Amino acid sequence: MQKNIIAVDLGATSGRVILARVGDGRLRMEELHRFPNHIREIGGRLYWDIHALYEQILRGLAVAGGRGERIDSIGIDTWGVDFACFDAEGRLLDLPRAYRDPYTDGVPEEFFRTVARERVYAKTGIQVMNFNSLYQLYALRCERSDALAAARRVLFMPDALSYMLTGEAVCEHTILSTSQLMDPRTRELDGELLQAAGVDASLFARRVMPGQRIGTLRDEAARRTGLGRVEVLAVAGHDTASAIAAVPAADERFAYLSSGTWSLMGVELPAPVITEESCAMNFTNEGGVDGTTRFLKNITGMWLLEECRRAWAREGREYAYAELVAMAEAAAPGVARIDPDDAAFAHPADMPAAIREGCRRRGGVVPADDAALVRCIVESLAARYAEVLERLRSVAPFPIERLHVIGGGAQNELLNRLTADACGIPVVAGPSEATAIGNVMVQARALGVAGSLAAMRDYIRRSVEVKEYLPQTK
Repeated sequence: MQKNIIAVDLGATSGRVILARVGDGRLRMEELHRFPNHIREIGGRLYWDIHALYEQILRGLAVAGGRGERIDSIGIDTWGVDFACFDAEGRLLDLPRAYRDPYTDGVPEEFFRTVARERVYAKTGIQVMNFNSLYQLYALRCERSDALAAARRVLFMPDALSYMLTGEAVCEHTILSTSQLMDPRTRELDGELLQAAGVDASLFARRVMPGQRIGTLRDEAARRTGLGRVEVLAVAGHDTASAIAAVPAADERFAYLSSGTWSLMGVELPAPVITEESCAMNFTNEGGVDGTTRFLKNITGMWLLEECRRAWAREGREYAYAELVAMAEAAAPGVARIDPDDAAFAHPADMPAAIREGCRRRGGVVPADDAALVRCIVESLAARYAEVLERLRSVAPFPIERLHVIGGGAQNELLNRLTADACGIPVVAGPSEATAIGNVMVQARALGVAGSLAAMRDYIRRSVEVKEYLPQTK
């Protein structure tokens, strides 16, 4: 029997409401509504406009409602680490701070004076990044945040939006796993870290796993969308976890690269890997579907290109992505190189200028024009992917035979070719809509359409097209 499922997929720059029809071995998807997601600067601080996101979600749901569509379930995924504070009556206390806000710069080092860096990693297995929820909470306490002081609930972004839709507060496993607050072996919050951050475990709602029921649309949302009391299900709330669930792999001998604003590169494992070696390499252990572990590295991704594109638009040069790729194809290869993960590229005022300065610091050639700069970004990303893959090979309990590239970056043919050459293994690109597909398929399984994670992937493999890039012999 066909199921009609809505996936709400929110990224750091845009959001989408997608209607999927799943059944009889087929998956068909239709975008109902797309909208921008902008960081707002207020008083020198960076925030997410969660009210605007909620309104846009309702607008997308209302498209389905206006057609008289029968909807079986709704699920929401977002980026990780950010959260909202609510009071005892369920009122939002402040806009959620955005992870790009530099208010956490240097905060991990301050925190490590209380709990040593090695101990934090041993407890959580999470890559130390200044914007992790642990350090955001600590920074808010140090700022004497009124919102955090008055909070009775701290909800991560997908859970906060589900709460606004249903009135039911949950803490979904995969999104919690990104926070550096959870022990991945027990899947419980770590009391010592919470105490050091100055927050109480009671702020966090009941835990749910992907596929569990959250609640139904509350009366106002049901009325405004015309959908009635549709069920809202927990999916893999962290967008990368949803994307990895959609990797169309036939076996476990693969690495994945979720390519978007961030590039998340890793392997899927049955249990976390928390060792001195993984700590030294700063790899992370995040939760996946069916209790799997996403052992991965966060790499700066299309953020570099997105910010360059934004800077060029301010100067009157607007490029479509296909145009940027064509420019890079035509540019001379092997001229300039940067480290994409250099802290100088985290939130510069002028990304092209920051990249040119990065080339100067490395003693290399400075890109002469926009095309050379795009080529520099693409080649630098491919080289970084190869470095991280070598480290994954030293840890993975199986040979890595192919790299599955999913997300928007899967459409960048030049980057895929360069990545295959740099990594020396086939690159399988697609689906580009992996996050939404993973969101949908977790719901579909909860509704009885598919069984295991392997069965979900088999379903996806039959429904999507991929393209393979073979490494060129040198």
